[in-house]
Amino acid sequence: MSNEIEIGRGKRGRRAYSFDDIAVVPSRRTRDPEDVSVDWQIDAYHFDLPIVAAPMDSVMSPATAVALGQHGGLGVLDLEGLWTRYDDPTSLLAEIAHLSPEVATRRMQEIYSAPIQPELITQRLKEIRDAGVTVAGALSPQRTQEFSQTVIDAGVDLFFIRGTTVSAEHVSANAEPLNLKRFIYELDVPVVVGGASTYTASLHLMRTGAAGVLVGFGGGAAHTTRISLGIHAPMATAVADVAAARRDYLDESGGRYVHVIADGGVGRAGDLVKAVACGADAVMVGAALARAQEAPGNGWHWGSEAHHRELPRGERVHVGTAGSLQEILFGPGRQADGTLNLVGALKRAMATTGYSDLKEFQRVEVVVSPYQPR
Repeated sequence: MSNEIEIGRGKRGRRAYSFDDIAVVPSRRTRDPEDVSVDWQIDAYHFDLPIVAAPMDSVMSPATAVALGQHGGLGVLDLEGLWTRYDDPTSLLAEIAHLSPEVATRRMQEIYSAPIQPELITQRLKEIRDAGVTVAGALSPQRTQEFSQTVIDAGVDLFFIRGTTVSAEHVSANAEPLNLKRFIYELDVPVVVGGASTYTASLHLMRTGAAGVLVGFGGGAAHTTRISLGIHAPMATAVADVAAARRDYLDESGGRYVHVIADGGVGRAGDLVKAVACGADAVMVGAALARAQEAPGNGWHWGSEAHHRELPRGERVHVGTAGSLQEILFGPGRQADGTLNLVGALKRAMATTGYSDLKEFQRVEVVVSPYQPR
């Protein structure tokens, strides 16, 4: 059955859905939330929570990466951010939080123009490793070849290659592009790549040997990709499409399972629930964790797109402070807006619909039910 809609006589488009457009449906069975497991594993690394912190300076510092790891999640440090450009970026983070909207983009471009220092990459990753948690760092595809060896030598456990969109077939007339398949094959650590938002693009990324695929681009709170470039991926459809690619690649490869990580549009507890329901093994969270008291952004949230030197397609947004990292992950909640107790909400949704673990919950019934705010 086709769900294409005629836009005009010369163009048709497929109907796609965001997390706000869908809802999960209870089944014939219910459970106690205490009996539900939300742990997951990628390669040899086991996590108690399916929560991966987005590599954004407003979300992750070495200290917050350690804190999230101690809570059972995975913190990913942006290895092109302020923590690898400055010995102590604390004052700069505070300055960004207090910039007026009129000068914010220009001043951030100036701050982020400082060169990346390889020795700081090594130092920051060592700080995380010394705390005894899983070490993860992220580079953009443009910087991967330049700094990947430094990252590997520093002892990273999981390596993320994250961009607005990442393909297995980048074409360039000016420079030799990164050969993802060869690069991943030559590394000794699991690699997670993205973003991707279609069945075909994600299937190609899976064939490079990636351990995981990040799903989505242009859908986060700090992105303006839709208004800047006209590009957007409604996340419910994107995650479901990539989950279908994972299923087909599992057959194609003779049993190799590639993890699907929703990256974008997961700002509140209900979004996390629906991401897993659509097929995600875990979610990469930005704004939700930027609301923590410990977050480096001081109540503000931004990504690398906000200070792109040529075409900014993100912005610094005020997300406020909802509570401590502990409260955001495990509660107790003090308001009914989905900002606190993300893990408790996921467990309760799984229990209410009768599922005991994340893989089972991916089979939950979903309906199209566009949200109507009051």
